[in-house]
Amino acid sequence: MLLSVVVPVHRVQGYLRASLESVLGQGPGEPELLVVDDGSRDGSAEIAAEFAARDPRVRVITLAEHRGAGPARNAGAAEARGRFLLFLDGDDLLRPGALEAITGRLAESEPDVLLLGHDRIDWWGDVSSAAPVIPSPASVAEGFSTAVPRLFRRAFWTAHGLHFTDSPYEDVLPVHRATLLASGAGTLDTLDRICVRHRIRRSGTFATTPGRHHFAILDAYERLLTETDHDPRIRAARIHHLRAVVADPGRTAPEDRAAFHRAAALPGNYAAHRAREAARTGRTRTLAALRHRKKTLRARVMRAAYRADLLRPLDPDLAVYGAYWNRGVACNPAAIHAKALELAPHIRGVWVVSSRHRDRMPPGIPYVIEGSRAYWRAMATATYLINNSSFPGGFTKRPGQRYLQTHHGTPLKTMGLDQRVYPALTNGISFEKIVAHADQWDFSLSANPHTTEIWDRVYPSGYEHLNLGYPRNDIFFTATPEQTAAIRQRLSLAPDRTVLLYAPTHRDYRKGFVPHLDLERLARELGPDYVVLVRAHYFYGRSTQLDGARVVDVTAYPSVEELCLISDALITDYSSLMFDYACLDRPIISHAPDWAAYRASRGTYFDLLSGRPGDTPGAVATDEDELLEVFRTGEWCSARTAELRAAFRERFCPYDDGHAAERVVRRLFLSDRE
Repeated sequence: MLLSVVVPVHRVQGYLRASLESVLGQGPGEPELLVVDDGSRDGSAEIAAEFAARDPRVRVITLAEHRGAGPARNAGAAEARGRFLLFLDGDDLLRPGALEAITGRLAESEPDVLLLGHDRIDWWGDVSSAAPVIPSPASVAEGFSTAVPRLFRRAFWTAHGLHFTDSPYEDVLPVHRATLLASGAGTLDTLDRICVRHRIRRSGTFATTPGRHHFAILDAYERLLTETDHDPRIRAARIHHLRAVVADPGRTAPEDRAAFHRAAALPGNYAAHRAREAARTGRTRTLAALRHRKKTLRARVMRAAYRADLLRPLDPDLAVYGAYWNRGVACNPAAIHAKALELAPHIRGVWVVSSRHRDRMPPGIPYVIEGSRAYWRAMATATYLINNSSFPGGFTKRPGQRYLQTHHGTPLKTMGLDQRVYPALTNGISFEKIVAHADQWDFSLSANPHTTEIWDRVYPSGYEHLNLGYPRNDIFFTATPEQTAAIRQRLSLAPDRTVLLYAPTHRDYRKGFVPHLDLERLARELGPDYVVLVRAHYFYGRSTQLDGARVVDVTAYPSVEELCLISDALITDYSSLMFDYACLDRPIISHAPDWAAYRASRGTYFDLLSGRPGDTPGAVATDEDELLEVFRTGEWCSARTAELRAAFRERFCPYDDGHAAERVVRRLFLSDRE
């Protein structure tokens, strides 16, 4: 075996899948992939286990507790069987063709250490404006950089007792030691192409968290300089590395820079250095001025009353709810509110609703109109904020407030920052606001591991994931036959009719609801025993062209969950409703006439029409005739489609069991009392 790739894993669930695929996707055969679970409490271990179960090249090593990247790498190296070692982080990507190029260079030169080219891509999705680092013999002679990925001959690594430390900047000592040893022996080589892409995460990592723990780099270099008799290449690397740390606000806070400079004993005093930097970039004063201007503008815009309310103490028993951009009581927030009334009656809930939707408010439910005086007071004083979208007006989140983002669906289509590469989506979207909104969240609710992975990456911030299921789906497990019959009766549906719910999603490239089906023909061809309920996306509203005896427009019906409950099958295209409907274990038919256009314009996370278990929920039709054939032949409710549905349900409904709302209420409102 030529190569062992060691990947330490800790809290990288939103990045790990792509990282592992980048290695395994290089081609069959090599390499061995060792994933070291460093006590990760998110979904990283489950992702690693999934890969190991389906690919024999993957082995998972589990540490009993979190020990840090250094010990995790050492554990992987100790289990490796390849002739060479490559250490990647759980958010790194191996670039296409990298292994082929590496294999070719190893065959040519048989080095002990091989330096690889790399580049960086920030959390915003931009490749670093700095030139990619492509090593050359000349650059090696001038000095070393720990940022350059390296391949190590395993026998060389073992013979010299090389290992990573268990302290911050764990790679400084072994990487430089190995490079010096190989350089002195003439067994150091370079590969002049980009092999590794470092993905820079916005928050949550050691490297992106400012603080004095970064001072540990000084101790690492002091030890190395002592060992190497102050080798000039190490001195050059030290200066380069220290400058990078002190200049990065993500690592060294402004108030710590003076202490860092004093500790590093760099030439000159900090005051002169700061003056030079300020004169060169003007950054210090500019940032201060921008902060002051932002505060001033915000103070002018904010209502005087709201400013006064922000000085009031928080009400520990007040919760503000919102759903679908203030359209009324719905979705996960509605289910949480109902369960809170039962389990936490001390919590007073108030809903935010727009003036044009106030008529949707159920009797007896307290509400405030968005933008009103009552709204701003509620937002200023509530301890709990629960929404499936966002609150209006750019409110100021106060210390002590707890914001639960419930979301409103499992993502098939791209979301958050992943939308940036699709031109049809970027018009009118402020990705800065998306990130600022995520910064307000304390909790993010998820119905399945797939969703948690996506949210972790596309809404990068420091919130806590609540893998508790979707409260809105509890009704699918708790509703009685009598309740279901009452809903049918409310809609004048005969108990012996087969009810099909047609619920397409909206298109970013189309205005208004235009069915892809001749619904009258569908009902006519199916016969008198069928009724088609049509639920347009809430972005479109009700259609005036669909009402009939066997085609009924239910877009205005307040609860889509109740519509699912009374239907015998779901016909949809790309709506996230399919993931919720899978809880019912009833047939799901994918009618996808414009799948190629939808994927090209919106982007999706998997191929809904692939027919693979876990990706496709049931029968598939790409045009109207195929859809009719699915019903004529009975394929819509066949044993084959039942197997697909079971795999789909297993993947996307693992947390839904009828008790999600209770779990959320206890976690959010009662965790301090129980």
